[in-house]
Amino acid sequence: MNKKKLAVLFGGYSPEYEVSLKSAYSIICAIDKEKYDVIPVGIDRQGKWYKYSGQIDNIPVDGWRSDGSLLTTAYLSPERGAGLIVLENGRAAPVPVDVVFPVLHGRYGEDGTVQGLCELAGIPVVGAGSAASALCMDKDRSHKLVSLAGIRTPKSVCFERKPEEVEIMDAAAGIGLPVFVKPVKTGSSVGITKAGSFSDLPEAVKYALEYDDAVIIEESINGTEVGCAVVGNFELQTGRVDEIEVAKGFFTYEEKYTLKNSKIHIPARISGEAELRVQEAAKCIYRALGCRGYARMDMFLDNDGEVVFSEANTIPGFTPFSQFPRMMQAAGVEYPQLVEMLIELGLSK
Repeated sequence: MNKKKLAVLFGGYSPEYEVSLKSAYSIICAIDKEKYDVIPVGIDRQGKWYKYSGQIDNIPVDGWRSDGSLLTTAYLSPERGAGLIVLENGRAAPVPVDVVFPVLHGRYGEDGTVQGLCELAGIPVVGAGSAASALCMDKDRSHKLVSLAGIRTPKSVCFERKPEEVEIMDAAAGIGLPVFVKPVKTGSSVGITKAGSFSDLPEAVKYALEYDDAVIIEESINGTEVGCAVVGNFELQTGRVDEIEVAKGFFTYEEKYTLKNSKIHIPARISGEAELRVQEAAKCIYRALGCRGYARMDMFLDNDGEVVFSEANTIPGFTPFSQFPRMMQAAGVEYPQLVEMLIELGLSK
């Protein structure tokens, strides 16, 4: 049997570089090597691409770059059929690629950039395409589209430039404190502040603008924070709904990966009827945003039991202990099976 050549992209020019290394390592370990030849392609913090030929165990500890002899400059060519171009001994050699699995969290990986490159090259990609990826990373535009699909979204005001202080204050006053101040296009709670007073706002906006050139001020929803894994292209399958319990503050970047003051309950501590409504809402959002392959939908159940959309994650954390695989495991899909499903969904597109 001819094995498919599968390029796994990891690292990336992104604040979520370290998370990508751990997710990619777990995925590579789970891939069926009888069916796929895995080509690890690492992208360092400066955005340089390399074909990596070393031990896979070096990836999650960021040791993959330590031995230059195991790194070969490489990049995906936008020319259709060219695949991966490897530069070695002054020569450019094409390496065919049947499918790309981008495990690049955040900007320049989850935002449609890499997906667009794959589409130009005519290479199937695991997960959402360029349009859906870009839309899901944009908190303002995804909220507007999801609200048209009939799902409630938080009240918000978006600024596509640095706002004046009076504009910030007016926006927060119109929404009502406390508010969340967020970069429009980041993941993993990077750059987010929960502002409980007007005096917190200028610094919160400044912090958000360190990660993006647009900022959104958003209503804080009182209720239960929930999430739902969705898998599929047209026929959709959901995982069990999870629940984020935060002892103080909110689910920050640090909390997501240390759980010092937080717990994740799978399944969520909600009624079966409420879980079904969350799952149906997740599928509705998935379709409205044009997702394919897989995505995690983050939502709230407010104090009245209404589902409120927060954000979509088209490349969620993907270690066996991450939310998405655990939600699917609770629904009966084990980690290796899940990885295989996603690759097959990518190839079927």
